[in-house]
Amino acid sequence: MTTQPVTVTVGNSSMSKVFTDTSTDGQWSGNVLTDSISSQSIGILIPNATLTFAQAGYTGGAMAFRLQNAQSLRVSARGFGVLDGQYCMKESGFGPVRVNPNDILTVYPIPSSENHTNVLAWVETTKGTELMTAIDATADTAKELSTAVNGQTLGDAFFNSVLRSVKVQIQDGRQLKRVEVVDEMGGIVMTLQGGYRGYTQGSRSNEYNLDASGIGIGIGKGWSLKVVCGQE
Repeated sequence: MTTQPVTVTVGNSSMSKVFTDTSTDGQWSGNVLTDSISSQSIGILIPNATLTFAQAGYTGGAMAFRLQNAQSLRVSARGFGVLDGQYCMKESGFGPVRVNPNDILTVYPIPSSENHTNVLAWVETTKGTELMTAIDATADTAKELSTAVNGQTLGDAFFNSVLRSVKVQIQDGRQLKRVEVVDEMGGIVMTLQGGYRGYTQGSRSNEYNLDASGIGIGIGKGWSLKVVCGQE
């Protein structure tokens, strides 16, 4: 399995800390970042601190991050990283979030695919928020997303809940044409148009190719969430 150096800088208006790791692509497990000076995890280093931003960076591909309680597994903050060197303070704000002594900072990076496109998506419903992925999506072909942890489809993971938002990040330099919400009969319930991110011409963000909120679609059994990416 491939690895890559990652960095997440977190803080507030009066302080910040830099956390680093060499993380394994395609998983959360084991990708726990530690302080660049003390090598301590975030909950041990700055317990009860209030965070208002996180600037996460990866070496190549795409990356999600989360602040999670290691005991309860509750996630108090989440987001996407950017290609190292493309940080934007305006896009990095969240919270405020209080650091629990049991919290850890973890990442889910994915590498770039040479001939296809790799995709990450934070999907929020009334049942909760999950990271979903699609690996090696072929250009101009709808590719189904599945949950990063257990490989479930939209209908399996979120049946009988309401879709609230979808935020998508695809690998560097590629185009997200659209996201489709598809019912159990294959009918397209909703189409969300995407675009570019980062240094690519026409980009509006370094973090996301699509950021769609305010959705209100009830999810049925057998439903799916699909992405269509542009030419490689």
